This record gives sequence, structure tokens and C-alpha cells, in this order.
Amino acid sequence: MKMAGKTACLLFLVFISLFYANSLPAEEPFPAEESFLAEESFVDEYEYELFFEAPPLFFEAPVFELRSFNTIFPESSWEQRIMARTNEGFRHFFVNGESPSLTPNPDLGIELFDSIMETNPSHLIETLLIVPYNERMFDLLDIYNALGRIERIQDQSVPIRGNDVRIFTESTRIENSHNRRDIPDPLPATLLPFSETIYLRLRESNFGNLFLRGDISINMHSITYSMTNFTDIRHFFIPIMRAERFTTIIYLEPVKEGLLIYSMVGFYLPGFLADRINLTPNINRRIRIFINWITDGLREQERASQQILYTEDFND
Repeated sequence: MKMAGKTACLLFLVFISLFYANSLPAEEPFPAEESFLAEESFVDEYEYELFFEAPPLFFEAPVFELRSFNTIFPESSWEQRIMARTNEGFRHFFVNGESPSLTPNPDLGIELFDSIMETNPSHLIETLLIVPYNERMFDLLDIYNALGRIERIQDQSVPIRGNDVRIFTESTRIENSHNRRDIPDPLPATLLPFSETIYLRLRESNFGNLFLRGDISINMHSITYSMTNFTDIRHFFIPIMRAERFTTIIYLEPVKEGLLIYSMVGFYLPGFLADRINLTPNINRRIRIFINWITDGLREQERASQQILYTEDFND
């Protein structure tokens, strides 16, 4: 009988110990005892399952009342407004430490100068141009599709000493900054993305291949297109401009008077190179090529729309 009582007490103690062992929370190790290598291996093993690239968002081109040129640049001078309506447009060259001559309405958030100054350029060029409408007004989808025709950049020429010269002998999209395989331009879009990044390769005789990253952002009234070199720019194998030191920002907005094109270019040259190399005329020619490329693309959009309307009227 005594032996049975001892056995029962022993079984009771074992049951109690097992109960508390399962009920009490496990003690957490101190940080010094944790295995950081194990944590890193977990991320490496499952990183493709935990992280993914969000698909791009698209929207239809908005319809709204156009703003006027004076609304965008209320403090522009009479001379600036006249020059903006010429084929060349208004242009102003200045260096770091000087102020731009164009001041957009501060309430509209058009901050091209502030964005350019983040790259600390030594030289800057600002441009303002109004492209008049012909048969119809341009919308944001027209502008976006005109910017998408990268292969057409090489078709543009500029006058040099009385001759029309093509600065870029090749122009194409590439896969990305690491895989620089040429890819074709996509078909014209029917919806607008909120933002997009593309990569370009432009080839010219003096500087060889120029690799650019194009960042496109779209809001209710405008499209902003920023191009930055992501590799060094060389002149006959000699680097004259480091990566991320050349940036062009182009602001495009359909206004009542036409398409407003406002751009700011910033680039950095060390002092010893700036005293020996005048890149301003070369940069100016490339600005003109980019603007002509955009306007030609818009005119092509305009002609295509008119052809569609003519076909529909003929069929009716």
C-alpha cells in the first residue's frame, strides 16, 4: 500500500513538470547569442518570394481646361515671350552661382532649377519654347507617344557652318543599365503610366556611345522627362564628364497658346577643363535636337489623327 502511494505521488510530480514545461514560454536568447548569419541566409533563400516589383499603373489621358502661358510664367518679360514663340525659342546660359532668368509660378511646383542644382552643375542652360497647334491641340498621350520614339532621334539634324549635320548616328532603347542590349520602341500607347524609367543609347562621332537614363513622370497637366548619363562621357577615349553629371529636364504642358516646352540642362566640368573646352555650343545643339525630335513626333501624331478622321468621314 505504501509502495502504491509513492508510485502515485511520483506520477503526479512527473505530470506537473510536463504540464509546466509545455505551458511556460520558451526563454528568448540574448542578442549576443543570436545567429546573424542564419538571418541573412533566410533572406537570401526567400528574397524572390518576399520581394516583388509592383506592376506599373496606367490611366487615361485627363481632360481639363488648359492653362495659359502667363499662368505658368507670370513674371516673364516681353522679350522672353517673343523669343519663346520663335523656332529657336528663348535660351539663357549661366554658371553655378548665377540665377536663372525664367521663374515659373511658385504655386505650380515646377522646380526644374532646384532639381538640377541637386547635381551641383558648373554650367546651366535654360530653354523656353511654345509650339503652336495646327489642326488640333496636343494632349498628354500625344506627348508621351512622341517621347517614346527613341529611334527617331538619329533622324534629327542641326545646321553647322551652313550644312545640316546629324549629331547622333544611332539612337535606340536598351534593356537596362546592366544589360545594354538594343530593344525596339514599343507600339504607341493608349493609356498613360504614372511614371516610367527607360534607358537609351545614343551614338555620335565625337563622344561615342552616350548612355542615358530617362525618367518620365506624369501629372494632371504635364509630363516631365529627365535624362541623365549613367556612364562617363568620353571624347576620343578621354573622360570629360563623369557619370550622373549631365542632366536634362524637359517640362511639357499643353497650354492655350500651344505646347509649352521648358527645359533646364546642367552639367559639370572641372575648372581646368572648362577653361580649355567650351561645351556650351555642343550642348546647345543637342538641346535643339531633343526639342526638334519631340515636336516632329507631335506633328506625326497630328497627321496620324487627321488621317484617321479623314478615313472615318470617307467611310461614313
